[in-house]
Amino acid sequence: MALEWEQVIVDSTDPVALGRWWAAALGWVVVDEASDEYEIRPERDRLPGLLFVRVPEGKTVKNRLHLDFRPDDQHAEVTRLLSLGARHTDIGQGEQPWVTLVDPEGNEFCVLGARRPS
Repeated sequence: MALEWEQVIVDSTDPVALGRWWAAALGWVVVDEASDEYEIRPERDRLPGLLFVRVPEGKTVKNRLHLDFRPDDQHAEVTRLLSLGARHTDIGQGEQPWVTLVDPEGNEFCVLGARRPS
């Protein structure tokens, strides 16, 4: 039996705005632009994607799941994401080599440093 990872669902009070933000942040394409569901993917026919769905309540506590990204240049990527509207956050991670940010609706994600050579 095969199991394919289709997408990650992200609850949002404004799925269109948040989906557009993540599309810009990741350089992904939009595959569904409904007002209550907004889906983006790396390429139209490439999975997995992110599906932003409308919920009535805003985020109130730390995410139980978050995304980690490993860029070529951590400092440059953090600077770019901050310029798009991300913000620094402290979720109790302490001093770490990664940077924890939140998107415009407060969802945490991490920008990792360079991969250590094996």
